[in-house]
Amino acid sequence: MVSHSTEGLRKRFWERVPLDKLNPTEWEALCDGCGKCCLNKLEDAGTGEVVFTKVACRLLDDSTCQCSQYDIRLNFVPECIVLSPKTLPDVAYFMPSTCAYRLLHEGKSLHEWHPLNSGSRQSVHDAGQSVQGWTVPEFEIPEEDWEDYVIEEPC
Repeated sequence: MVSHSTEGLRKRFWERVPLDKLNPTEWEALCDGCGKCCLNKLEDAGTGEVVFTKVACRLLDDSTCQCSQYDIRLNFVPECIVLSPKTLPDVAYFMPSTCAYRLLHEGKSLHEWHPLNSGSRQSVHDAGQSVQGWTVPEFEIPEEDWEDYVIEEPC
């Protein structure tokens, strides 16, 4: 008689499939929709320390925390990071500590409020884990003044 473990059946895709083996739909599903990655950050060239500002990318919709031009964002924001399994190791430090991509890359679990755990896209907002309603659009603030908008990493 062959005994088969059901443990693998109970694990959800992000718990059993390595990041570099996810299909495009699974990869995109990891995004919790918090909008934190769309906050402009400042990096100290000497130390590599990254700090967040409340100054948001010009394409961020502050009410939905979604990119208003996601599919063509590089046409407007060429410096936008295109996150992929290949680029993640080089940019994970730049992502918010609550980011699913960063968490999984670091061997950690997704938070309970993550939509894949909760079943609701609203849970990230309800848990206070999104930037909904409190960002400042970058076109309103000169880049040389971004230091005036430094915040603790929103988590």
